[in-house]
Amino acid sequence: MLKNNPPELKEQPRFGLSLFRWTKYFSNQEGEITQSMSAFILIWVGQVLSLVGSRMTTFALSIWVYQHTNSITQFTLLILSTSLPGIIISPIAGVFVDRWSRRWIMIISDFCAGLCTLTIAWLFVSGNLEVWSLCLISAISSGCSAFQGLAYSSATTLLVPKEQLGRASSMTQIRLAIAEILSPAIATALLATVQIPGIVVIDLATLCFALICLLLVNFPEVQIAETNTEEIGFLSSFWQEVTFGWNYLIERPGLIGLVIFIAISNFLIGFDEALTTPLVLSFTSVQGLGTISSIACSGMLVGSLIMIFWGGLKRQINIIFFSMFFLGLFYVLAGLRPLPILFTISDFFIFLMVPIINGAIQVIFQKQVAPEVQGRVFAFRSAVSQGFLPLSYLIAGPLADRVFEPLMAADGLGAASIGKFIGVGTGRGIGLMFVIMGIFSILVTFIAYLYPHLRQMEDELPNPIPEKDVLKV
Repeated sequence: MLKNNPPELKEQPRFGLSLFRWTKYFSNQEGEITQSMSAFILIWVGQVLSLVGSRMTTFALSIWVYQHTNSITQFTLLILSTSLPGIIISPIAGVFVDRWSRRWIMIISDFCAGLCTLTIAWLFVSGNLEVWSLCLISAISSGCSAFQGLAYSSATTLLVPKEQLGRASSMTQIRLAIAEILSPAIATALLATVQIPGIVVIDLATLCFALICLLLVNFPEVQIAETNTEEIGFLSSFWQEVTFGWNYLIERPGLIGLVIFIAISNFLIGFDEALTTPLVLSFTSVQGLGTISSIACSGMLVGSLIMIFWGGLKRQINIIFFSMFFLGLFYVLAGLRPLPILFTISDFFIFLMVPIINGAIQVIFQKQVAPEVQGRVFAFRSAVSQGFLPLSYLIAGPLADRVFEPLMAADGLGAASIGKFIGVGTGRGIGLMFVIMGIFSILVTFIAYLYPHLRQMEDELPNPIPEKDVLKV
């Protein structure tokens, strides 16, 4: 993501000791701590706290929307507004990430996200917050997150030695795990006391801490050749930059195969995200939802820790295949019966698989894509692989409300047949959708394994990342 070296550990006496304990897992062969790792970990800590705050706000607002509308369709509309703008803007964001300071992109993006949060708080306190305005502000915040996420993932490749990319990727997944574990429990507790305005204040405080961390450190930036816009024109030059990531992926069958596999998997994950809250609320309370979410999301932390200390298999693609197969099995279990304990255990293992899959995917791309083009390539990877998420958000709510829930009602068409196995009544239609999702996930995994370019991609692709420590720029 710079030209200046990060401050040495001795210049950060209080934080330095904890950094030393954490970075001992990232020492080079001579036992010396890579200086840039201290910058990575400081940024990581700030991002952890900021993500916890933002997820608390998102969780509280999603409950507010569902309770005020009692509509799964409007609930999924909010989820759609937080994802679709980021997907659309990612290819454009990737061009700027490769040409601007990645550190300052993160700073500006976080600042703009903070303004969006303040606007939501003002509308709520004044009694003017509506679903449409919440969706609009969430869409703007999503665009900011697209810039921030691409800059963060591209900077990691330059900050972390190649042999530690797997562990660094797992730390990123731990960041998500901590947020998923803490946010639901804290948000549900705070809703009963300080309510949404208090949650927003905490969100802003964590965001300020993340900004301070980014302002305190510098990290490497890559320099790429400027395009001659006088010969081909500015618009043509910019369009070439935007489409560069797509052309890069198309020329590599293994990488584009992985992206398509991820896209199909994300289609199922979109159903999961859209339907979990209504499903759980069909057999427990809001407080129960928070508890189940926190316990289940601890699986993400466990999965991330497994990858940090284990490091994964030599062939990352095999990790993806195995994990996707078991992900499908746990989807089936999650929808079988309306039992809190069964859903919690199943969801725990679903979340356990997510960081393992994401970590393996990220390592493959970080190793096989040159650092100077990662912003654009990662942007198109995100746009394509996440492009199915909005589709799943759009159809999950109507399918549940108009097809599967009536089908599995006490007097529905499926009550006398499928209902004997999964039960009938509120939430059982969504349960059936989970079962179908699991079976589909297993079938897709088998089909993906049969594609030779995907199965053998780590042998076919060149490796552009140097074997030595962090790139010198």
